[in-house]
Amino acid sequence: MIRQWYEPLSFSEWLRRTFSFLNIAVFIITATFIFSEFRFDWFENLVGSYLVSTNESRPETGAIWETGKQTSNAHEYLNEIISKKEDVRQNVHQAATFFDLASGILPGEWVTLEKQRFRTLYLTLEKSVALKIIESAQLVWLLNGTSLDRIFCEGVTGGIKIYFIDSENRVIKQIDLSREDILEIENSEKPVPGELSDMEGFSGRIYPAQNFFDAMFKLPADIIPDLIVNPESLLKQDGKIINIGIWNETENGYIKLGFEFEEPGGKQVVFIKGREWAVWQLSLNLKGDEN
Repeated sequence: MIRQWYEPLSFSEWLRRTFSFLNIAVFIITATFIFSEFRFDWFENLVGSYLVSTNESRPETGAIWETGKQTSNAHEYLNEIISKKEDVRQNVHQAATFFDLASGILPGEWVTLEKQRFRTLYLTLEKSVALKIIESAQLVWLLNGTSLDRIFCEGVTGGIKIYFIDSENRVIKQIDLSREDILEIENSEKPVPGELSDMEGFSGRIYPAQNFFDAMFKLPADIIPDLIVNPESLLKQDGKIINIGIWNETENGYIKLGFEFEEPGGKQVVFIKGREWAVWQLSLNLKGDEN
């Protein structure tokens, strides 16, 4: 019968195996290892030295936290940009005038302007006023004759830029509008308090209303509509016309006419535009009447 070594037959045999040289050696080594660790902290130093030697190849906790923070900030900034972009888009799409359009876009911002929205804004202007933005025939060609794909509005310091972009992403027309230009466009039909005699541009070319209209009615009937291109501005006034002035400069084929009204609250001037050649014909009649 084969006897197994782990089956002691007596208590003395059990003690002999328990306190064998191998067991005692393992116990001493283990005790020495634990005692030296408590006494000299060598294990902590060893781990620390290892971590220092591999520090460059491991991401620091602070770096990971900073990366996470930057990612979070980037998401917040992106959301802010998207929200601001949407606000700008809403402002542009709700704009009723070119001044509203310019006011809704800050420098550095840009937004796509629908072709129909630009067409609507343009059609709200009188013909002579709209020419300051773009000639109507050219606009017809851009909107209906070319491969126009989209219109961009960009906010710049002191105004806006409008780009007409074709299907090949080329700028086929650019319009630069300053705030001063836009204000002049928007206010061109509004009466200005004052008298023609105080405005240098009309000096020497101011005529009593009776003389002006007498000379105008001597013209052929087909010329008169070109002399007063936008009569609506005059028809809106309730006062009496006392003087009319002819501006001494030509702009885009038109000459400014100033109609001085006498209102209960004082005198004011309404500006309209007449075609240059029609005003020239009128001026000949006025000079003939003076002679």
